[in-house]
Order: sequence, then structure tokens, then C-alpha cells
Amino acid sequence: MSQTFLTTEELSVRIKYDVRTIRDRLKDSVLLEGRHYFRPFGGRKILYIWEVIEADMQKAASTKLMASGY
Repeated sequence: MSQTFLTTEELSVRIKYDVRTIRDRLKDSVLLEGRHYFRPFGGRKILYIWEVIEADMQKAASTKLMASGY
């Protein structure tokens, strides 16, 4: 399975959230290291795994719809 790795700026464009919001509010609360992102070669740079983030967003949306009775 091929995976798409995105920088914070690239992820920002795809999910329509500001870069600062991703870094300050989503990272380490909703987006978790080891699942949604990793630091290649133990460095500071963060790469997000698009397919995992996309699947989790869709799962959360469908769970919310089911809970509301749709």
C-alpha cells in the first residue's frame, strides 16, 4: 500500500485548517505521533500520513451521523 506523506503546509491546504491550528490544537490531541504523523530520521520535520488522516476524518463523520439518527 502506497502512502502519501504531507508537510504541515500541504496538510493545511487539504483539510482547510490554518497551519498554526494544526500545530497548536490538532497535533498531539487529534493527530497522534506514530499513527497520523512521524518524524523521519528522528529529526524535527514532521510528515503527516494522508491516508490515515483521511480515513479517521471519514470515520468520525460517519460515527457522528449515525449518532444523530441519519
